[in-house]
Amino acid sequence: MIMVWHWDSGTVKLSFHSGHGNNVFQAKFMPYTDDRIIVSCAADGEVRHTQILDGGKVATTLLGQHEGRAHRLAIEPGSSHIFYSCGEDGLVQHFDLRTKSATKLFICKSFHDKSDYMRTVSLNAIAIDPRNPNLFAIAGSDEFARIYDIRKNKWDGSSNCESTDCFCPPHLIGDLRVGITGLAFSDQSELLASYNNELIYLFSKYDGLGFNSINQAREYAVNRDSGGGLSSASSSSTSNSKEMPGPQAYKGHRNCDTVKGVSFFGPHCEYVISGSDCGRIFIWRKRGGELLRVMEGDKDIVNCIEPHPCAPMFASSGIESDIKIWTPSATELAPPVNIDEIKQPKRRNRLCRLGLPIDLMSQIITFQHSASADGGESLVVNGDLLDLLMRIRGVDDSTDDDGGGGGGGGESAENPGDCSVS
Repeated sequence: MIMVWHWDSGTVKLSFHSGHGNNVFQAKFMPYTDDRIIVSCAADGEVRHTQILDGGKVATTLLGQHEGRAHRLAIEPGSSHIFYSCGEDGLVQHFDLRTKSATKLFICKSFHDKSDYMRTVSLNAIAIDPRNPNLFAIAGSDEFARIYDIRKNKWDGSSNCESTDCFCPPHLIGDLRVGITGLAFSDQSELLASYNNELIYLFSKYDGLGFNSINQAREYAVNRDSGGGLSSASSSSTSNSKEMPGPQAYKGHRNCDTVKGVSFFGPHCEYVISGSDCGRIFIWRKRGGELLRVMEGDKDIVNCIEPHPCAPMFASSGIESDIKIWTPSATELAPPVNIDEIKQPKRRNRLCRLGLPIDLMSQIITFQHSASADGGESLVVNGDLLDLLMRIRGVDDSTDDDGGGGGGGGESAENPGDCSVS
């Protein structure tokens, strides 16, 4: 279902079935359409168009399909026609509502040559630079946030589309345990990336790795995986990166269990805001990374924070069944937050959430088919590995990592009460 609310009174203005067959991960109004056009994506991989007609009637149309879940959409700033989608199949699609057609742009591929099961990057996030709408960023199940220029795209769905730049904190290059769940651009073209099992980082355009550094990062990762150590080129790159001031980091929250977004907040993007596995909302000062506020958001996990475009307010939601609207009401400044006093829920003994066993299994099955076609390794060995992954996944098989509806998204903290601020 898609529900349109009157936020001030908390009443439902319109409720309708979206046409999706599974959890709706994102639904957005297209600008300059009098709030009559909605685009949405969901766990069924579909991207759909909804037109709100007179009398509360709606008409829904299928625009595109991903092979796997479609987590996010990005609307071109100032356009009532153009938007993008990304999905766990690594595909990026471009939509023009004037033709109501989808164009497959490219499939995002990993930089790690020897990691065959990571050949396709499972995408979680996409964002468009508001100062230059020709540029958009994507990120997912590896450590890199990639920037693409739509003017340089081949428009043929090929998998060899080169990014114009990419970003990653130097210490995370080659770390296959992390991935990115959320991206956001500021009004100054800064890029914010929320890493699972890690921190949130702010990149300026000067933090980009560039083409040569990407190759060195690839070489570093391959050498590390093979136990060969660093090559001279990679050592030089790593040494130089340590001399440079790294990206600004934002600490205190926990992003392990679900696919969380991240946002800027304030009239000039002065703040950074995110949900956390402990059910709280964290607000940092963008410059310097000072943690300013920690607020009770949900009993369980907070996934989504959506700031108002011009007013000092935002909405939050998680795996619970409600959405909260936050407006300022304090008459005095909030006391400073001591990050050392914030207790986080215990980490689970499980595989990295961005390298979900179920996602890994789909990649192994694909590799299994190609290997058997080429006379490769036996199906018995792969079958044993799949069985192991199934048992590792355990009771979490039935949950959904974006927490859509009915508490079905991810797991709640083992003891949410352990996350507290004095």
